[in-house]
Amino acid sequence: MSNAPTSTIYGPVRSWRVGQSLGVDLLFKTSICSFRCIYCQLGKIEDHTAKRDIYVSTEKVMADLEESNWREADIITFSGSGEPTLAANLPEVIHAIKARTGKPVMVLTNATMLNDPQVRLDLLEADKVFCKLDAADDRMLQLIDRPVPGVTVRSIVDGIKALRAEFKGYLAIQAMFMPQNTKDVEAFAGLLNEIKPDEVQLNTPLRPVPKGWYIEARGNHERESAPYESYELKHLSREDAVALEARLRELTGLKIVSVYKD
Repeated sequence: MSNAPTSTIYGPVRSWRVGQSLGVDLLFKTSICSFRCIYCQLGKIEDHTAKRDIYVSTEKVMADLEESNWREADIITFSGSGEPTLAANLPEVIHAIKARTGKPVMVLTNATMLNDPQVRLDLLEADKVFCKLDAADDRMLQLIDRPVPGVTVRSIVDGIKALRAEFKGYLAIQAMFMPQNTKDVEAFAGLLNEIKPDEVQLNTPLRPVPKGWYIEARGNHERESAPYESYELKHLSREDAVALEARLRELTGLKIVSVYKD
């Protein structure tokens, strides 16, 4: 990785959910996450942890922001090299970036840390929070998301519900559907009815999965342009995704959007 990026800011990249998204990476030193998802676009998670720390200074992030094309972005997204809520300076950076740019801020989270009141407090200045929920039971959670010890579907759902009660912004659920978990649609719908998000986003693994950790994978690379060795996972066809979307809408009455949207 001799040509690896040196900036904590990347993009803007095109997102099917929010338009032109400028990424902020508060982890950066390596890939750091409380999940090791089988579909992770970063590839291998090097530091599998639920420990919060300051991994990169706020000053470094703000200096990198000034060198970026932030004015071209529709939104500024905290995601990067793993789980952004593991960064203890998350609220400080959110505040500084909003003050500097006037742009809306979004945080993508796997929701494993949301039972911590401090983490929920740290998210309150964001405009949007998108929470991952891929499984309706712990067996599927272990199969797809491979969390650190102690994380369960119930702990994740309860954490999202607690954030929902406190957060005044837009809360969405991101669900990665694969052949393994499509049979759990009724149970999954029951969890969505508990959470009552503003939106449910159905995804399927269309992106390449790197064979190792590559910081370059923070961006939204298509299979043909990915600058690293990768492999493909089985994903839902458009037809199956449309059927799943319709069934979830029927079971929940919620706003459902799909990666296959026109």
